[in-house]
Amino acid sequence: MTELKYYFIRRVLTFLPTLIGLTLITFVVSVMIPSNPARLWAGGIKANPEVIELIKKKYHLDEPLYMQYYYYIMNLLRGDLGTSPITHRPVILDIMTYFPATVELAIVAEILVVIIGVPLGILSALKKDSLADHIVRVFSLVGVSLPIFWLGLMLQWVFYYYLGVLPAGGRGIPPKVKYTGLYILDSLLCQDWNAFIDNLTHVIMPAFTLAYIGIGVIARITRSSILDVASADFVVFLQVKGLEKLKVLKHILKNALVPIVTMLGLEFGALLSGAVITETIFYWPGIGRYAVQGINNLDFPAIMGVTLLIGLVYIVTNLIVDLMYAAIDPRVRL
Repeated sequence: MTELKYYFIRRVLTFLPTLIGLTLITFVVSVMIPSNPARLWAGGIKANPEVIELIKKKYHLDEPLYMQYYYYIMNLLRGDLGTSPITHRPVILDIMTYFPATVELAIVAEILVVIIGVPLGILSALKKDSLADHIVRVFSLVGVSLPIFWLGLMLQWVFYYYLGVLPAGGRGIPPKVKYTGLYILDSLLCQDWNAFIDNLTHVIMPAFTLAYIGIGVIARITRSSILDVASADFVVFLQVKGLEKLKVLKHILKNALVPIVTMLGLEFGALLSGAVITETIFYWPGIGRYAVQGINNLDFPAIMGVTLLIGLVYIVTNLIVDLMYAAIDPRVRL
């Protein structure tokens, strides 16, 4: 337990400089974009010069870069991500409005990755070089190679236009009571079954589109990890000892978990950040569409806020994955 505690402290200490580096990179990228945000926010080419100057002073755009970064950090410490000149609302409120939809989409996609990708990988490993193994490997290869936008459009064409069994896009009916902002969970909590079914039908296509690449990756990682562990000396010893196949498989899966858990954790961060294309195709009102709108309008506070949020998700996900490493394999703590 003491080793796990010290390991946790070491990981948290590496978390802080990474977070500082993230804020610095986010700021540098935003100031390198060749544009005049003050003029755009003031109305474009015909903007009043006095209004432009007032906006520059308000957002400290007339000060040196190091002072702009200083104000940026001070605002972050207060939980202030700035105000969007497009929506005229604090960016933190915009993110709180849009982010739950992306989280819900990513969670459903992650569930699909686990319940489809891991069993396929196990099946492929247990049936090595069989027809089932070849089918799973082709399925995985297609998943890794297939463009998300093409898959999304094909799913819409088949299930909405041709079969008419699923909606083309949108999020669905809001539940009667809002607890978390996750429509599916909230509809379950308040037992609004109409909203639950409607939201479930709306999330199926975008979630599968988002998850398909991850399913292919996890299936291949699971297969490779199980085959590596299955060839280890301790597995041969257990088989020679006459241990039941099911118990041997249990030992193999336990020792093969580390790379699988790693990829599942990283995949969740990728699902959150990779939702931009999927949300655009399926009109999903999440943080991805909000980011696209911010880019189109050169909404720098929104762009920086979304970038910082996605980077923070990756950092926290890595931290959680590292802690799960240590819980699964005590050798990692050393």
